Amino acid sequence: MKDIANRKDIELMVDSFYGSIREDELLGPIFNGVVKDNWPKHLDTMYRFWQTVLLHEFAYKGSPFVPHRKLPLEAHHFERWLYHFNTSMDKNFSGKIAENAKWRAQKMAEMFMYKLSTNSF
Repeated sequence: MKDIANRKDIELMVDSFYGSIREDELLGPIFNGVVKDNWPKHLDTMYRFWQTVLLHEFAYKGSPFVPHRKLPLEAHHFERWLYHFNTSMDKNFSGKIAENAKWRAQKMAEMFMYKLSTNSF
């Protein structure tokens, strides 16, 4: 397997991950209920976010936490989210950038959980 190297790899990463999220019995109803028919727009935002974070190609502006702050999310939701993220990463990629993506996803989940549990937003 190869590492993440370009926008096409980012798209594979995001599509694989969100494909499993959309089908998950715990997370699917939450994400599908919020995103509704706007999946193409949401996926494009996620492509740009990860492109900025992993490839340092500045395509995303904004705060990733803001759209999530009113969702009914608890620790078990983030555990499942990370399971899907890491599984789809391991299925498609191997290397330094892929490992960085998993580390960043872990840190993002921790930060979101902290902010939600302390109402720090």
